[in-house]
Amino acid sequence: MAGLGGRTVRDLRRESRSAVLQRLYFDGPMSRYALGPATGLSSGSVSNVVAELLADGLVEEAGSVGSVVGRPRRLLRIRPDSGRLIGVDVGETRVRVELLDLGLSELAWTERPLAPRGYDVDAVVGHVHEGVAEVLRTARLAPADLLGVGIGVPGIIEDAGEEGAVVHGQTIGWDAVPLERLLRVTGQLPSHVPYFIDNGAKTLGQAEMWFGAGRGARSAVVVLFGSGVGACVVTEEAAQGRAVEWGHLTVRVGGRRCRCGAFGCLEAYAGAEALAARWREAGGRPSAGAGEETALTELLAAARPADGRAADPVAAAVLAETAEYLGAGLSDLINLFQPERVLIGGWAALQLGGGFLDEVRAHALAHALRFPAARVGIELGRLGPDAVTVGAAVLPLAAFFARGGSRPRTVTRVVPSPAWRAALDGRLA
Repeated sequence: MAGLGGRTVRDLRRESRSAVLQRLYFDGPMSRYALGPATGLSSGSVSNVVAELLADGLVEEAGSVGSVVGRPRRLLRIRPDSGRLIGVDVGETRVRVELLDLGLSELAWTERPLAPRGYDVDAVVGHVHEGVAEVLRTARLAPADLLGVGIGVPGIIEDAGEEGAVVHGQTIGWDAVPLERLLRVTGQLPSHVPYFIDNGAKTLGQAEMWFGAGRGARSAVVVLFGSGVGACVVTEEAAQGRAVEWGHLTVRVGGRRCRCGAFGCLEAYAGAEALAARWREAGGRPSAGAGEETALTELLAAARPADGRAADPVAAAVLAETAEYLGAGLSDLINLFQPERVLIGGWAALQLGGGFLDEVRAHALAHALRFPAARVGIELGRLGPDAVTVGAAVLPLAAFFARGGSRPRTVTRVVPSPAWRAALDGRLA
């Protein structure tokens, strides 16, 4: 039966359940009485939906609150143990896999290091499979019990229909990699457990907007500052965020060669990989064989020694120049999108800390137009180095809410059989 605006009764019921679940998740515990105005539903609809969610085991009572008249009102909250999610961060130096409950409390985690420039597709797929198997084994959980697996990766993500999510990661050497199909073809997870694959900067943005420094803002730019740099723009028109290849904005015509192959990109000056390389080129001497994280730690110690020694002028100059490039890049985002907040996360940003942020902020506000600059706040993200992983887990969580708390259905995308199976079938035909 069609309802208002062509929606069926089932659609309306799902939307009502979704509204109640989201309000309890973000604002709970809440009473039935408070859920009415918070969701726009009638008291009768709220009672019916809550009864269903209690029967489904998604919601539980959580004490009571006094009332001006009548009996105390019972509070409701989402049961954290009513669902399990996995978040995966395919980062610059490692693949991190976390198993979380609906409250996004960590139940198990594991990491697999990547070799330098180690974005071999088979290796990454293997790390994800091994990590998922390990966290499920640690928690003694069956794969079928998962609500989904969210994965944050570098690059542009394309929905290619039956192929699933395809990754175009020019800086990591991935050319139209059918990552979802490669993950699905092993049959590690049942077909009804979905994969959600998105850009790592976007998953960082999801996490900060839901739980971190972006909560309550109507618009924000969330910057991922790691080996490279990326950004997620959140506006009222793009409430879930939109990843932008901000790191490949040209900041110097004919400048340094970027790892994407072009010249003069912001990432060639402001990413941690470029920062360490520029320090070496200027005469800096990080430890032999030092990776990006170690080199960045040593550069920071040289530029800002904690023991009262004089700062190394080469390290200090490289760090100051990086802050200026990053600030100028932020000013473009401020001018273009006029956000309420700019949030900077990622392991490199957190490692460089508040003093570096102060310099970046000063340059950003100096380069931006006065009106948007006067309205924007620039700060570090609050969720720490695992924000991309948490944000990846938000992807299946958001889908769970959108379905009104129903379990995922069987995935209908067709996964081609391995070549050996096709050949065998051909002989038997």
